[in-house]
Amino acid sequence: MAEKKREDGVIIIKKYANRRLYNTDSSSYITLDHLSKMTREGVEFQVVDAKSGNDITHQILTQIIMDEEAAGGSQMLPVSFLRDLISMYGNSMQSMIPHYLEMSMQHFRENQMKMRKTFEESLGSNPLAKLAQQNMAMFTAATNAFMPGGAQHSGAPQGEDRPEGDASATSDEGKEAELETLRRQMAEMQNQLNKLIK
Repeated sequence: MAEKKREDGVIIIKKYANRRLYNTDSSSYITLDHLSKMTREGVEFQVVDAKSGNDITHQILTQIIMDEEAAGGSQMLPVSFLRDLISMYGNSMQSMIPHYLEMSMQHFRENQMKMRKTFEESLGSNPLAKLAQQNMAMFTAATNAFMPGGAQHSGAPQGEDRPEGDASATSDEGKEAELETLRRQMAEMQNQLNKLIK
């Protein structure tokens, strides 16, 4: 029986001579796009040559990067970086480069998480952000309270088909005016919040 996962939970992907990739966990053939998606989702896998059993994960991941860079979208690797990287092959410092790149990427991820956390905390402690949330709650409550009555008369022009002195008509007009005021206030608060975030 074919091995599906290693003891550490890594999924085994087999690559056959016809270049087809077989996911032993899902018992299905997959493509490089599938492996790219699995990588983005943090799924650990190992690609092995079906005939020799050799680990070719590095080769496959490199192929995915080449395909992404050639896809015509935004290229991530600058030409200068690629030139420097190529010049390091055969250099006495070559053995140090993988560890350096790995550590650099790790620091980048850590800084990215810190920046995201700081941004979220700054919004949480921002008085304008809190005020905007409170106004949004008030706006939602007002909408729930006023819209049913306002919707019933939204199709009829003001002053038509309403008897003079109709208390409900006057009440509905008052509610609609209050709702319009709340909408205006919410728009102003949203503009202020957008300026603050930018």
